[in-house]
Amino acid sequence: MSFYEKYILPKFLDFACNLKGFQNKRSQIVPHAYGTVLEIGIGSGLNLDFYDFDKVDSVIGIDPALPSIAMARERTIKKGVNDKFSFMALSAESLPLKDNYFDSVVVAYSLCTIPDPDAALLEIKRVLKPYGKLLFMEHGLAPEESTQKWQHRFTPHWKKFAGGCHMNRDIESMLLKAGFQFESLKKKYIKGPKVLAFNYYGIALKA
Repeated sequence: MSFYEKYILPKFLDFACNLKGFQNKRSQIVPHAYGTVLEIGIGSGLNLDFYDFDKVDSVIGIDPALPSIAMARERTIKKGVNDKFSFMALSAESLPLKDNYFDSVVVAYSLCTIPDPDAALLEIKRVLKPYGKLLFMEHGLAPEESTQKWQHRFTPHWKKFAGGCHMNRDIESMLLKAGFQFESLKKKYIKGPKVLAFNYYGIALKA
């Protein structure tokens, strides 16, 4: 792990993903989590403020970045909910977890970064209980060809700086390809650079 990845990138991502537009989407989606929860790409723990812990029994947070997990663990301690959380340092393409185990899975601004998001979504589907809920908030491919052109152009350079983040992933198509059904899906721009600001958020069900 480079100096940048260990000391600078986690703080940059914590700041960038904590902006008002992203937090607004978290506040709309994360409170729907219930029961036994898996959070994919927990990062520095920015979803913690939005869980309804009266409905949540436990959360397993996974992330490949140990510095980010350390920040998330510290947030759970400060919030007094560390007894509900455990962490695993790994990526989501191969989860050492039981089939049909989780009531809900939360993924917030992480599908853009996972190296093989199609494999990760199949793993998420595997570990969800039948009719379990995938709660998602992501930025991705914009609807206009003019913006898509710049997303495709910038992504190879942006992902080197932003921890593998892709601007141009079609989140809706990826979820459908994995076999999820939408209970709700909203798509809109939030405030920010247009190439990064088109958001997909909602709830998908394991059929």
